[in-house]
Amino acid sequence: MTEWYPKKCIGNLVDDLARQMGGKTGLSFNGRKYTFAEMADHVDSAARALMSLGIQQGDHVAVWLNNSPDWLFLQYAISKIGAIIVPLNTRFRSHDIDYVLRQSDSKLLITHDVSGPIDYLALLKEAVKIPDNGTDITDPDFPSLKKIVILSDTKHSGTILWRDAKEAGKSINESELKERSEHVDPDDVTIILYTSGSTGFPKGVMHSHNIIRAMEERAYRLNITSKDVIINYMPLFHAFGLSEGSLMSMLTGSMQVLTENFIPDEALDLIEREKVTIMHGFDIQIKMLIDAQQKKPRRTDSLRFGWLPAGPSNVTPVARKAKDVFPTWKSLTGFGMTEIWTGACISALDDTEEQRFEASATPAMTSEVRVADPQTNEPLPAGVEGEIQIRGLTVTRGYYNKPKETKETFTEDGWLKSGDLGYFREDGHLRFVGRLKDMLKVGGENVDPMEVEGYILGLDGIQQISVVGVYDPRLGEVPIAYIQKKDNSSITKENIIEFCRNKLASYKIPKHIVFVDEYPMTASGKIRKVDLRQDAATRLSSNVQA
Repeated sequence: MTEWYPKKCIGNLVDDLARQMGGKTGLSFNGRKYTFAEMADHVDSAARALMSLGIQQGDHVAVWLNNSPDWLFLQYAISKIGAIIVPLNTRFRSHDIDYVLRQSDSKLLITHDVSGPIDYLALLKEAVKIPDNGTDITDPDFPSLKKIVILSDTKHSGTILWRDAKEAGKSINESELKERSEHVDPDDVTIILYTSGSTGFPKGVMHSHNIIRAMEERAYRLNITSKDVIINYMPLFHAFGLSEGSLMSMLTGSMQVLTENFIPDEALDLIEREKVTIMHGFDIQIKMLIDAQQKKPRRTDSLRFGWLPAGPSNVTPVARKAKDVFPTWKSLTGFGMTEIWTGACISALDDTEEQRFEASATPAMTSEVRVADPQTNEPLPAGVEGEIQIRGLTVTRGYYNKPKETKETFTEDGWLKSGDLGYFREDGHLRFVGRLKDMLKVGGENVDPMEVEGYILGLDGIQQISVVGVYDPRLGEVPIAYIQKKDNSSITKENIIEFCRNKLASYKIPKHIVFVDEYPMTASGKIRKVDLRQDAATRLSSNVQA
């Protein structure tokens, strides 16, 4: 299906654009503009800095940064020298960082000292022993981690300033960098994205440079060109922001308008000022943009289209409202997940309104999609709900250093089991219905209840805990914890929340807590989470204080 395709490496994309249209603006951030030629220079500077720090082909480099030009330059620099980027969620806290840094075998971490209200260095010190003298990390709990680099104007003991690394990188000549770049294989793993999984901790999803192939097909199908302007307020540590903002800009020569965070009013101001043509979002972002636009209208008639993944019934009203508020913007639907990159199914520009608002599109050329019986993996006919399964060029190589979980995720004949429920309509469009798994989706973030349960069980006074999801009008779903206290325990809801704060990412912390004496149980002795979900829905819909 794809053997004819000339494979490409992500790290070379910026060089291609620098040659083809070097003087064209490729990036706008906080009022600063960068041409593609300037971006290529910054990428090479970052690549040399990494080489001077001892990063070799195949090494893992963790990036714990907010959206910024430096994030983008590092993305392409790491790829260019054949290393593997490990993007870290900026909402991670010390508990999360402790696990992911160890599990990913990251050799280098690049982060802030302080950004906004978050003291990243303080959180890092809760997990990693940083030396008072020298810059070598020798913490036995992190045997792979060798250096920590800080983006700051202030020197901190035990760390290296990024500006000093770039200065040292000037000793790396052009021929050395070129040689490293020429040895990168498009089939090599280039990124490990962490997503929550059934084991109770995040899993590192491995992808090669071949994700480019699916994106080029998408660009062709949607006629994305160098004339387009893409606003990217999605976090770069997510596949969505990384793919549809950063990579799509580099593949098409379109300009990316990057923001540090998602602020609806800022986004709308930029859409008007920069004449943005492409705007993406999950239903939560689009709802917030609709509200902000209705309160203070801006000129948005430059908008052409963008992704709003539909299928579930709660998304359809958002798509219809967006049509009224942003009349020139055509919402496109699709189906994706970290393990299959961002678009196993994608809309066509001529899909009907009903197809775009109520379904999840048709399979992309680079993907095969089927709906199968989750017990037997036998394909099911149109109209019958089952598990959505995928195989194709952009399906993950597996979970890093988790062979058991990788094996469990694939069928014997190579189909990835999504854990999501859906069916094919008679018109060939997939419709995503919901999750087969217990995974929560909080404002677009995956949350594994087993991870949250495991952490909170570490608090004295708790006998048992079960975390489920409950509907939330703003975030779509939030965690609610059902907790059984130990005898004579005086623990309070406030104690539990405080125990989680600054240790777990904020979206993982239960928004509601219910104390129980016993749980509904199955015959095999497992907690019946379906009953807890029903109880949570009843409590909150009845305005019962949890």
